[in-house]
Amino acid sequence: MSDPTLPSFPTSLGTSEGTTITLMGQDLATELMGEVSFGELAYRLLTLEVPTPQQSRLFEAVLIGLADHGFTPTAIAARLTWLSAPDSIQGALAAGLLGGGSRFLGVTEDTGRFLGEVLAGLEEHPTDEAGWDAVAETAVRRRKEAGRFVPGLGHPVHKDGDPRTPRLVQIAHEEDLYGPHLALFEAVGRAHETVLGRRLPLNGAGVSGAALADLGIPQELLRGTVLLARCAGLLGHIAEEIRRPIANDIYMSVDRNAVYVDPTETAPEA
Repeated sequence: MSDPTLPSFPTSLGTSEGTTITLMGQDLATELMGEVSFGELAYRLLTLEVPTPQQSRLFEAVLIGLADHGFTPTAIAARLTWLSAPDSIQGALAAGLLGGGSRFLGVTEDTGRFLGEVLAGLEEHPTDEAGWDAVAETAVRRRKEAGRFVPGLGHPVHKDGDPRTPRLVQIAHEEDLYGPHLALFEAVGRAHETVLGRRLPLNGAGVSGAALADLGIPQELLRGTVLLARCAGLLGHIAEEIRRPIANDIYMSVDRNAVYVDPTETAPEA
């Protein structure tokens, strides 16, 4: 029996006793280990709800799509930190995770928030594609007039289309989880050219934000969900760095090709 004179720290997550560990009200060893997937556990930790098989499939598809995307700045940061401090794998992982911002990884949160703000301003959701396109065109126009980027548009590599985007949309349809965030996101993909004067692909980070939002992941946790996925990818990069190191080549390539310039010179435009 707890002592009422001591402070109380309520939690719906994990607690431990001498011989047991309880997680979300279930015995960790006998009811969860070997019984649920890591993706299902992550969903439950975020929402405190047991996902349906359909929700688990879409959620885990998002995690897989965000785990790795090659030699991104976050992966390079992790590898170079491992090169500098191989005694600190946590430092290498942290270095990569800290790069999750407005250009890489953070786009998932930015897109989810953007879509959520637009949807919150609607009295009712459109019932057809034309209606969604009208909402999207207005939203894109407002962003442009405010001098702000539309999150989820464009990709430095996949200029003609990010392969993750149609796949996640397909899975959402297959599992009857295609909701208003995804509908609006696809409408942005159709309508933005009229406003911006050029066509840009809907990227994987953006569609992930839309899918996660339709799954009920709170906006405040969208970027954290991305980082959960990317942690696996970064660990894979560190593992490969141990097996087949390249970080020193990256370092030496930059260092040996560094060129001094007068600080008064104007830097060229990007």
